[in-house]
Amino acid sequence: WGTPNRGGDSSAVADQLRKDVVSVVASNLAFAALKADGTVVSWGDSLRGGNSQDVQQDLKAVKLIRPCNAAFAALRHDGLVVTWGDPERGGNSSPVQCRLHDVIDIQATK
Repeated sequence: WGTPNRGGDSSAVADQLRKDVVSVVASNLAFAALKADGTVVSWGDSLRGGNSQDVQQDLKAVKLIRPCNAAFAALRHDGLVVTWGDPERGGNSSPVQCRLHDVIDIQATK
């Protein structure tokens, strides 16, 4: 349902979404699903969070995902935070990555 490039078409990741999905969150243009094994599947606008391939190696043991307007943040069980999406809207946390450890909770703004 919806506009295909804004998350309305999940066919590219449908096999990954068939089982063990714990939660799904949405930004304005993409979706991210947290699976029971702590991995993340994303789809939608690839520049605004729908493509998490660049950080996929870090999206392990995730316990929580928060969406914002055009990006996502994931909190891992070890307290590290991983972000992806539009770098100007929260998708690039590299300037503060050294401070994103031992994190207990994360929140997002729209």
